Amino acid sequence: MAARSIFKRKSKKGISANDENFSRYLDANIDDNLESIKEMLDSPNDLVMRRFHLGEHKCAIVYIDGLSDKATIEENVLKNLEIIERNKKLTSTDKPNLLAIIHEELISLTSIQNVNTMDELMLSLLSGGSVFVLDGVDRVLLLDTKMWENRSIEEPVSESLIRGPREGFVENLRTNMVLLRRQIRDPNLHFKTHEIGRRSKKKLVVAYISGIIHPDILKEVNRRLEAIDTDDALESGFIEQWIEDSFLSPFPQVDNTERPDKAAAGLTQGKFVIILDGTPFVLIAPTTIGNTFQSPEDYYERWLIGTLLRCLRYLAAFITMFLPALYIALVSFHQGMIPSQLAFSIAATRQGVPFPAFVEAVLMGFTMELLREAGARLPKTIGQTIGIVGGLVIGEAAVSAGVVSPIMVIVVALTAVASFTLPLYSVAISFRLIRFAFMLAAAFLGLYGIVLAYIMINIHIVNLKSFGVPYSAPFAPTFFRDWDDLILRVPIPMLTKRPEYLQPTDSKAGDKEGKKV
Repeated sequence: MAARSIFKRKSKKGISANDENFSRYLDANIDDNLESIKEMLDSPNDLVMRRFHLGEHKCAIVYIDGLSDKATIEENVLKNLEIIERNKKLTSTDKPNLLAIIHEELISLTSIQNVNTMDELMLSLLSGGSVFVLDGVDRVLLLDTKMWENRSIEEPVSESLIRGPREGFVENLRTNMVLLRRQIRDPNLHFKTHEIGRRSKKKLVVAYISGIIHPDILKEVNRRLEAIDTDDALESGFIEQWIEDSFLSPFPQVDNTERPDKAAAGLTQGKFVIILDGTPFVLIAPTTIGNTFQSPEDYYERWLIGTLLRCLRYLAAFITMFLPALYIALVSFHQGMIPSQLAFSIAATRQGVPFPAFVEAVLMGFTMELLREAGARLPKTIGQTIGIVGGLVIGEAAVSAGVVSPIMVIVVALTAVASFTLPLYSVAISFRLIRFAFMLAAAFLGLYGIVLAYIMINIHIVNLKSFGVPYSAPFAPTFFRDWDDLILRVPIPMLTKRPEYLQPTDSKAGDKEGKKV
């Protein structure tokens, strides 16, 4: 209460002094303002308060060491004011006019704000800015002197390509915005800023190209972002879970990437991009099930190679979800569907195995997931060794002990390799999770169970939406025009239309009239 007693409670229309939402205004006394800053931050040892005189006027510069650039403060603020003070100018100027002159003429910084509330002061201070305080004036100047250590632009770790740009997003919001502007030099590329987190007050930016994105999609994403109520958003995954349509679905309804070229491609199609300060992963939406099989490299290679790679991914997704379940169904229920020679070989390898095919598959699948997780969490020099050696040793030992059959080791290994071909990590995890559901269905009803589970998954996908866009598009509802960039990838000169399922206001590249589809 002692810290709040120094704030003047000025009544505003519709806001009483007893209302908890009233603005906490600064005092005209410099000592009271500086003391209140200390009390609110509990006098941390990295808080710097540089007091000095400008003629007969008491002044102070306040900043947090490590967040603000000392050289900028000394060169562009203190040195300028020192020169003016030596010349004994402005000594007779009244204080309100003096603050205005300092703001407009003496401080050589591009971004300066003149504010009168403690909330604005603290937000700027904790964001790396510095504060100029003048005694006798109930306003302060917020100076943009942010500077902290940033990671340099490097190749994305989670999305490595053979051919393509080697630069990836970093944890700095402004740097990521610059990377997007380098990709798209269009004045219609706009950035709308939001503030996320009651405590963290992190900056979040929604990037979009006006004249391409459908207005309803843009309106909906801004509505969902404004509805977020949380103390902090540590990573863009928090934002993804807040704004997605169905949090119960195993399928991600928002794409994520570290690649500026992929984000730029989404913007030109009529999507939006969400950039959160403090994470290199940006979000792209709306997205569909077909987008999860696409990689930027598909467009950098010739169309035949891009089509082949995409077909391989669809085949790999089928293997990831269905191969263990098909093995369980055929071995347990439908032995007559297996060719005779293969059936005899499987029967010989399963001789002496104490578990049914379902238990065998679950044990090996669970072991493979453990090895995968251990390899991802351990240091790089050890993780790859654990994954390779662990898989070989455990598989060989399990076969030698008669716990599992060799054919099951082959099935599980092929399934694991297939899951690595999917370009989006969150989708690969979803398919690995669904695989166990198909295995359970096959253990109870054989091929009929697999078909029933497949129908249920399709019903779920058809009913799923991403910001109003059907997740199953362009399969269902059918947009035949978009099939030229779905499973097949036609030559680049033929890809002249933006995706119809996004309903872009500018349906064709270069169409300046912005005709709505």
